[in-house]
Amino acid sequence: MQSCFLLVRRHWKNATFAKFFSKKIDQVIQYERFELENGLKVIVHQDNSTPLVAVNVIYNVGAKNESPEKTGFAHLFEHLMFGGSANVPDFDIPIQMAGGDNNAFTNNDVTNFYVYLPVENVETAFWLESDRMYSLNFDEKVLDVQRKVVVEEFKETCLNQPYGDVWHHLSEMAYKVHPYRWPTIGKELRHIEEATLEDVKTFFYQYYRPNNAVLIVAGNISTEQVRALAEKWFGDILPGPAINRDLPQEPPQTEGVVRVLEANVPSDALYLAFRMNARLDFDFYVADLLSDVLSDGRSSRLFQRLLKEKQLFSHIDCYVSGSYDPGLFIIEGKPSEGVSLEEAEAGIWGEIELLKNELLSERELQKLKNKVESNLIFSEMSILNKAINLALFEVLGDLDMINKEGDLYQQITPAELQRVAREMLRLENCCRLYYKAVDKEAVVA
Repeated sequence: MQSCFLLVRRHWKNATFAKFFSKKIDQVIQYERFELENGLKVIVHQDNSTPLVAVNVIYNVGAKNESPEKTGFAHLFEHLMFGGSANVPDFDIPIQMAGGDNNAFTNNDVTNFYVYLPVENVETAFWLESDRMYSLNFDEKVLDVQRKVVVEEFKETCLNQPYGDVWHHLSEMAYKVHPYRWPTIGKELRHIEEATLEDVKTFFYQYYRPNNAVLIVAGNISTEQVRALAEKWFGDILPGPAINRDLPQEPPQTEGVVRVLEANVPSDALYLAFRMNARLDFDFYVADLLSDVLSDGRSSRLFQRLLKEKQLFSHIDCYVSGSYDPGLFIIEGKPSEGVSLEEAEAGIWGEIELLKNELLSERELQKLKNKVESNLIFSEMSILNKAINLALFEVLGDLDMINKEGDLYQQITPAELQRVAREMLRLENCCRLYYKAVDKEAVVA
């Protein structure tokens, strides 16, 4: 299983929050769609140039749909969905026998499962995905095994890894009412440790139903074939209850938030998190391109000026969270030896002021747009990538954005970059996390 994202379309630079959105600018992705009586939406992208097919099932449930007292359930279910279903004790063996591969990921907004295999064996994927949508193997032993796996992952990645709890702190600092205030892996370890079989059943039958899912099939297969298979394998699965999607909306941030941590980490670290627009807003794309201005490769401003020339940082990066609802624009860095966090932060604010006061040159902007376009073209080479992107855009609420995003990046002007920098990159809109390394000698003394 894979709880974080991999590169599919745009490169969001941060492994934890990487996303799958972008668009090959010069080519429209064709698709057809239909819906079963039980509410399952089906999208087909036919590509006769490949002998393979990707079968992707996305559920419109992520960490934001959890109860504040029972977090980490969407991530737990990513694991449970591989723990056996009503009629299939082991999910991986049939896929391997069919010459395929499969994986999954979870984030704040969605849970996604995909299978990639030869088209002649596509019915194996339909059989397996429909069986675990029909019902999981609700067994105390299975729950205990997967619960222990998730608990160990929590300990390894959040408690025992240097800076591992950063997203627990940033999420809590940036959000007070919206459920983005806890990370995908969960707010507290005990929420998973105390999860009961009844808790699990309730969550499953609420969210992992056909009316809360989208099936995407991409590859050398026709819509007629997909329709017949979808009706055969998914048509008799009962829908679940209606889901309340009226999530509390985070009010605008009006003053800066500061938190100082001290821990046994290799070096000091600095995190600046700015609230930004939602995924479908045009300003999201402007903010994303701003992150490229600051930190996209060795020629970017933060690397060239703060790391290479001024040597204020040994590492520095900038990225956007890419979440569906209003997310975060993050700048993070580790100061060079002998450089204080205050000096390092002053360097960052200096670069931010340049963005606010000086228009980006057309040459620098076009270079960034060309890089975006090349990334998008590369990403379109895989039918699996296209299947996942179709899934994500459908749940996002605008499937045709898959054919519009590239143009949106091309429309961005230097004036729009300056405007968004002025509106977003403000001290009162910033959560600042100072992660200080404990002085080991002082501790010993």
